[in-house]
Amino acid sequence: MDISVVIPLLNEEESLQELHDWIAKVMQSNRYLYELIFIDDGSTDTSWEVIEQLSSKNKAVKGIRFQKNYGKSQALDAGFGLAQGRVVITMDADLQDSPDEIPELYNLIVNDNFDLISGWKKKRYDNVVTKNIPSKLFNWAARKTSGLKLHDFNCGLKAYKNEVVKAVKVSGEMHRYIPVLAKNEGFNRIDEKVVQHQARKYGVTKFGMDRFVNGFLDLITISFLSKFGKRPMHFFGLWGSLMFIFGFCAAFFIGAMKLYRLSAGIKTILVTSNPWFYIALTSMVLGTLLFLAGFLGELIIKSNPQQKHYSIKEKLNF
Repeated sequence: MDISVVIPLLNEEESLQELHDWIAKVMQSNRYLYELIFIDDGSTDTSWEVIEQLSSKNKAVKGIRFQKNYGKSQALDAGFGLAQGRVVITMDADLQDSPDEIPELYNLIVNDNFDLISGWKKKRYDNVVTKNIPSKLFNWAARKTSGLKLHDFNCGLKAYKNEVVKAVKVSGEMHRYIPVLAKNEGFNRIDEKVVQHQARKYGVTKFGMDRFVNGFLDLITISFLSKFGKRPMHFFGLWGSLMFIFGFCAAFFIGAMKLYRLSAGIKTILVTSNPWFYIALTSMVLGTLLFLAGFLGELIIKSNPQQKHYSIKEKLNF
């Protein structure tokens, strides 16, 4: 199979037929052998019924229906797990991503041997204040943190080698950082392509301003995980040890000074009246807790298998 198109969606009943027809036209004109995987992330409209109709007419259309709304990351993870195409392309279901980009994305992966191509919506048709400006700030921070020189981390239109989607595990809200996850797995041939962005034709956006707050928090998380996710003791153990040593040395100094003053007949205060006593005690307690956090993290990594954080209610054509 040449291409798997993975499309997560939530309440996009108006656009699905048009999107299917557009993708099918592109695939047929280029003679690609393809599959079109729709992941219904707990829609409350008739999106699943539309997918059922499409799959009955076109066997290349496949569907995954979640038990409830789990989020875009979980939807992508489910689609990635079942994708069979040599190249896997993701796009949103709201018709803002153009299927006409598929042939060039496919060629960049197959002919130019890239591992991942990320779309760049250089010209956007979103609200400047609520989306464009926050998006630019978010992408700037992501570039500085990850080291990847991409202009649009959150673009839904991306192309991957099949090996990439099988290697990365997308959970939580990490769909924004799939290029970073791929880089952490050793896939370094990552680039971007300017893609056409279209104004939303049907419905309303499913994301609000809170996605940028969550995005920055996730950026901190993935930055930590990329460095210490497989070895938490290297972070927590180091800082825990340093804090404990600092606290122990401070306590030893306080005790030694107390004994020296007593032996020399110098008037002295109670150890518990010295503010450094509490600083030392707090440092030793925090150091011990950090060390234990690193130790427990190592145990969890070694004993806890990868679990899926979603439940599939129904599948079509698999």
